[in-house]
Amino acid sequence: MGTIDTMSIADGPVVEVNALTRIFGDVIAVKAVSFQVQPGETFGLIGPNGAGKSTLIKMLTTLLPPTSGQAMVAGYNVAKDPQQVRKRIGYVPQLLSSDRELTGYENLLLSARLYLIPANERQRRIEEAMHMMKLGDAKDRLVRDYSGGMLRRLEIAQSTLHRPAILFLDESTVGLDPDGRHAVWEHVRALNRELGSAVILTTHYMDEAETLCGRVAVLSAGELKVIDTPAALKERYAPKGTLDDVFEVLAGEGA
Repeated sequence: MGTIDTMSIADGPVVEVNALTRIFGDVIAVKAVSFQVQPGETFGLIGPNGAGKSTLIKMLTTLLPPTSGQAMVAGYNVAKDPQQVRKRIGYVPQLLSSDRELTGYENLLLSARLYLIPANERQRRIEEAMHMMKLGDAKDRLVRDYSGGMLRRLEIAQSTLHRPAILFLDESTVGLDPDGRHAVWEHVRALNRELGSAVILTTHYMDEAETLCGRVAVLSAGELKVIDTPAALKERYAPKGTLDDVFEVLAGEGA
């Protein structure tokens, strides 16, 4: 599979977040968060429940308007140009969204139409996606008969048919067994390698963050505590420990 074609963007960060804030009534869910993500980078957002991870992802994917601050995604302002942002991103939410009464192929065909992929391109894109996600043998099976890992791989395939500049994965392996989680990891790495897409993921699994992410941002109580590589975070906060120990130290600071 080739690199991003119609969704290519200019050089520079693919995501730029500046003092992004979201308030619900009296609750500050995300407080003045700032960071950048580079092309081809896999960037993790970790933090306890209620830290603001999903709220941040929803703002970056145009599902939720910011209260203040600014976010540029693929060169477009999420508040001012949401349609342009949506053309250039893929999004896999926490809750499974594939239609279980359709086959895997039919779900992909529906996504191809929604993404306005030209009719003469759809078959090739679908076949490439099914092959990449190792779902070719299951393309004609109803999705209700898929395993949890297969469902996640199908949703990743659906969200990348249009070759997005950035793929957002929100708790994409929650509820999967270890084999299912490792299968998704393998395909995220392949996606990053073969498409060149940046990947931004949220996760509660520290081994997942350490395996997939070049850098991770730790959120606690809506605030960004630190951004660094997993190795640097361990060296700084838990020299003889694991990323789980780093998480406990930093999350505890905001408790």
